[in-house]
Amino acid sequence: MITAFVQFRLPKPVTPEQARAIFLGTAPKYQETPGLVRKYYILSQDGRTAGGIYLWKSRGEAERLYSDNWKAFILEKYEALPTVTYFDTPVVVDNVTHQIIADE
Repeated sequence: MITAFVQFRLPKPVTPEQARAIFLGTAPKYQETPGLVRKYYILSQDGRTAGGIYLWKSRGEAERLYSDNWKAFILEKYEALPTVTYFDTPVVVDNVTHQIIADE
């Protein structure tokens, strides 16, 4: 599994309430994305940096999403270019389902 950490600096700060409304508007775009296990939308405490933490089945599936079209969507929506950092994710502890998930 792969975790992708995406972040971008907002041109002006947003409140958690504003971010929630924006994020709920884009969340359906990510449902049923091939290989995407989970996405967390994130907002810094000062409201100036936003992004997402994505858990993927593979890096290839992640890279298919982070295309030039996706970057253009982020730029148009948030007026900022995203950066993507990848991390290997060999083990996940899920306290909701009470599972420990290990990469195969």
